[in-house]
Amino acid sequence: MPDVVFRVDQSKSMRDQDVPGHNRWHPDNPSAAFVQPGSEFRVECREWTDAQLGNNDSANDVRDVDLTRAHMLSGPIEIQGAEPGDLLVVDILDLGPVPQEVGPAPGQGWGYTGIFAKTNAGGFLTDYYPDAYKAIWDFHGQDATSRHLPGIRYTGITHPGLFGTAPSAELLAKWNERERALIATDPDRVPPLALPPLEQNTLAGTLTGSELEKVAREGARTVPARENGGNHDIKNFTRGSRVFYPVHVPGAKLSGGDLHFSQGDGEITFCGAIEMGGFIDFGVDLIKDGMQKYGVSTNPIFLPGRVEPRYSEFMSFIGISVDHDTNTNYYMNATLAYKRACLNAIEYLKTFGYSGEQAYLLLGSAPIEGRISGIVDIPNACCSLYLPTAIFDFDIRPTAEGPRKADRGQCAVTS
Repeated sequence: MPDVVFRVDQSKSMRDQDVPGHNRWHPDNPSAAFVQPGSEFRVECREWTDAQLGNNDSANDVRDVDLTRAHMLSGPIEIQGAEPGDLLVVDILDLGPVPQEVGPAPGQGWGYTGIFAKTNAGGFLTDYYPDAYKAIWDFHGQDATSRHLPGIRYTGITHPGLFGTAPSAELLAKWNERERALIATDPDRVPPLALPPLEQNTLAGTLTGSELEKVAREGARTVPARENGGNHDIKNFTRGSRVFYPVHVPGAKLSGGDLHFSQGDGEITFCGAIEMGGFIDFGVDLIKDGMQKYGVSTNPIFLPGRVEPRYSEFMSFIGISVDHDTNTNYYMNATLAYKRACLNAIEYLKTFGYSGEQAYLLLGSAPIEGRISGIVDIPNACCSLYLPTAIFDFDIRPTAEGPRKADRGQCAVTS
């Protein structure tokens, strides 16, 4: 096993670890460990909300989750010799739930998928599903099942939702400027257009006093992906992947977490993956002056891993950039087209006895494939959603006899 350079005791909050992690992006976050280029090492991770959600049959914890505490990131890991302008080469060697542990923290044999309330972050379909719901998933090796979505079993593509390098002070200032400008276009929107720096519940490793206050005032929230990497939520970013991260500060300062047992393309419920704590093994190296050599001026590039389940048959649902509820056409809007593909899949699954919320939870967590199928034929963009048929223990293909409707239970709801 590689050396563990960042340890997490899953019985404790990230704040109470021997070496705490952080929950804001800032160049002043102190390095928690130091490694050499060419080394291999393990990073242990806390679940992204710091285990605010439990293995139970209520979604009250989803409704009430405190997002000012997220994401709980492990690191930063300083790669000695890395300089601004380099590319940090990161190989994902292995990752998974907390090894050989069963317990109350996500990742200790189980994980969850949540539909977040519209008033607390929301999700891709929050206008259709504005309330909080949850599904608990039990891990069986590579497979997951849920008491809240009976009749379904699938192989997950484990991956980290979030890893990235530290921003420079200049890059951080650009993020804050542009995101505040976006918020100003509709400051009262629910959910908000972006999340500006927030001092409440800021964690910056071992920093205290005025140093912590500075990070709290300036540090970027970790919700979106940005130029440093961050919260990409790419399901094929799995074992065997190689990522080339831009380096913006000396030492690169690699951090991350938000491990997922499985996820569908888009992570459409906001907390749409099967969320967990666990471990991830890395190998790192450097390409000196790699940003200029390869024209990587904004975002990372990566080689996907070759590890994925062998699903060969799919039901495919199509959406176009038309709001059918109001009969309004939008010009080449791929976001709306994918939203309609998701809604079409949900309506289809409801005919077999699943509630809309159950179907929504399934599409967020199962290894569905989302594709931009047509982005050229005006006025309608076309997107498609591929749902593996083999994850169901009954046939979901259309037949002359009609759908096999049955009692499919219910997901966890709020009280």
